[in-house]
Amino acid sequence: MSDPFETLGLDSAQTALYTAVLRLHRATRSDLAQALDGPIEKVGRQLDDLVKMGVIDERSGQYLARHPAAALGRVIAQRLDRLAEESRRIDSALGSIRSLIQDYDAGRDLRNGPFTAEMASGSDVLYESVMGFAVQSPSPPAPLLTAIPDERTMTDFARKFADPWIDAQKRKLLTVRAIIPVSTLAIPEVRDQISNVIEAGGQARTLDRVPSWFMTVGSEMAGLPAYWGGNLPDHAYTFYLVRTSVVVGVLSTLFEELWARAQQLPWAPRTDGVIQVLRLAAQGLCDESIARRLGVSVRTVRARWSDAMAELGAQSRFHAGVEAARRGWLS
Repeated sequence: MSDPFETLGLDSAQTALYTAVLRLHRATRSDLAQALDGPIEKVGRQLDDLVKMGVIDERSGQYLARHPAAALGRVIAQRLDRLAEESRRIDSALGSIRSLIQDYDAGRDLRNGPFTAEMASGSDVLYESVMGFAVQSPSPPAPLLTAIPDERTMTDFARKFADPWIDAQKRKLLTVRAIIPVSTLAIPEVRDQISNVIEAGGQARTLDRVPSWFMTVGSEMAGLPAYWGGNLPDHAYTFYLVRTSVVVGVLSTLFEELWARAQQLPWAPRTDGVIQVLRLAAQGLCDESIARRLGVSVRTVRARWSDAMAELGAQSRFHAGVEAARRGWLS
């Protein structure tokens, strides 16, 4: 059988010394060197190691053994801590295997080319491709990332294709994240459907300008426009479906960069009080009339104006009203 002390990290010389300290109870370095028939310098170094390990104590030049249950229990606890840390490192390594596999696949794609891509046309084909991949996804829900740059595409989406995506989210087939132009929030049907997407578990953010349409579904499929930055409807919804992990990875990274710059939907973080002040002001009411209508002080109304102007980046109340209307706050 293996030495149990060796399992805890004590070598045979340290084990012999620890046993000698147990038997002698109180002993000097000289006493222990004589008992073990070893050089005092070597015994001294070993004693220092045992003190650091917490299995013996040194008092006024004498060495006392701690109770073995307490002393070795501490060593065992330290050993378990090291094993737990090693286990965490192994878990982390296992978790990184997926990304390593993706890197391998990307390298293989680059090495073997050409990429798997097909051209398609038509809005029905575009949205049905997303739904088809979501249904076939090996690990639903499939994450859908999409950037939509123009009002016409957003209007088409709201009228014809939002409902299937909302239903797919409710059925746990998709999780949607969308970046859209802030100007599209002024279109009532767009705002309503984006709200429905969010209620079903999706997310949306806005940019003043979205550079181009694109999308990714999971880590296996991406959609690219035939003309980067062009308007999809103007080109009969002509696009490429690409099933190559390196392209999907690049577009996913681009989406996350845009997402980090994008703003939360304006109605999500707004307080009701700010919205009420802006809407009543849009009806032509002065601060005093707004205060009476809301049952608050004039000072509170003016404070809400200040909050709205700061958030909208407006230099005047008129500018704030224009920007609020553009962002759909007043609808």
